[in-house]
Amino acid sequence: MKNFLRINNTFGDDKVIDACSIFGAMDKSGRRFSGEGVIRAIANMHDRGNGLGGGFAVYGLYPEHADKYALHLMYLSGRDKQDTEAFLRDNFTVAYQEEVPTRATAAIKNPPLVYRYYVDVPDTLTEKLSADDYVVSKVMQINTSANDSFVFSSGKNMAVFKGVGFPEEIAEYFRLEEYKGYLWTSHGRFPTNTAAWWGGAHPFSILDWTVVHNGEISSYGINRRYLEQFGYQCTMQTDTEVIAYAVDLLMRKHNLPLEIAVKVLAAPFWDDIGRMPEAERELDSALRLTYGSLLLNGPFAIIIAHSGEMIGLTDRIRLRPMVVGEKGDMVYLSSEESAIRLVSPELDNVWSPVGGEPVIARLKSAARPMTKAKEKAAAR
Repeated sequence: MKNFLRINNTFGDDKVIDACSIFGAMDKSGRRFSGEGVIRAIANMHDRGNGLGGGFAVYGLYPEHADKYALHLMYLSGRDKQDTEAFLRDNFTVAYQEEVPTRATAAIKNPPLVYRYYVDVPDTLTEKLSADDYVVSKVMQINTSANDSFVFSSGKNMAVFKGVGFPEEIAEYFRLEEYKGYLWTSHGRFPTNTAAWWGGAHPFSILDWTVVHNGEISSYGINRRYLEQFGYQCTMQTDTEVIAYAVDLLMRKHNLPLEIAVKVLAAPFWDDIGRMPEAERELDSALRLTYGSLLLNGPFAIIIAHSGEMIGLTDRIRLRPMVVGEKGDMVYLSSEESAIRLVSPELDNVWSPVGGEPVIARLKSAARPMTKAKEKAAAR
């Protein structure tokens, strides 16, 4: 019998450096679907994690509150909940709030309180401060306060659910089979250099940007210092956090197109830039000189998502796996093809993307996430 240990771990390392699982599924037509398939897919890669973190991001989740920012907060002890809620009332109009429904799950130990608040920003914001900027500033205030509460999801019509456990356990705990969305991402964690705690689980999020990640960002320190110049504060003790803030800075605040932003995160080598046609060489050189501090060094495969888009990206030499599958309007991104085949056995296309080249799935131009009223009408 073949000895797989000799193939998969030829140096006898006690650290599994290719672990962590990522999975994403998007219906480009905007049709919302249950997360049951996503949960089965990420559970199929169970052995890539070690039970110290799992999570999901869901888009098109709250059509009844689609125009509100959905703030999801964790209270580690509940001690400071009243103070944090007073801060929310002082700085937002809270239209509705509730504890996020959960079920007793034997594998989930000592979970924090998790609440969600649907809020509006004040009408009195100055022209220089956008509503999104205002929300980011308040999220940073809460997450850097002395309170043991923090915001881990702050976008509209979407949310993150995460915690310490295997992803299928987190899904069971948060009853995710009861939700629907047109875009789901998920993550199974195998922490290598950072703490395992509820806030450190993936996805990482700011506004409606979310990131799930397999790998290690060795440039975390310089990335973090650069982002702090723009008001971002890294408080989650995990390298992936900088990717979410970098994407928000590049694409929302600096208004760079996605295709340009990924050239910053996974920039070509200088040798490759030197061989490019003149116009392309000038552009890539300018990006490296301007945004050199946001280059992500280290092995990574990431799925970035926000309203209407899902992006897969690996490091330039592709040291972490990623597989893409397509079936009709469905697009899948995964660490392993087997997870895609589990939920969609017959695919139209399947391939492994080139390192540093983004895979982009977008809602069709006419597609919009269906509201509950439209869903009821379509069901008649």
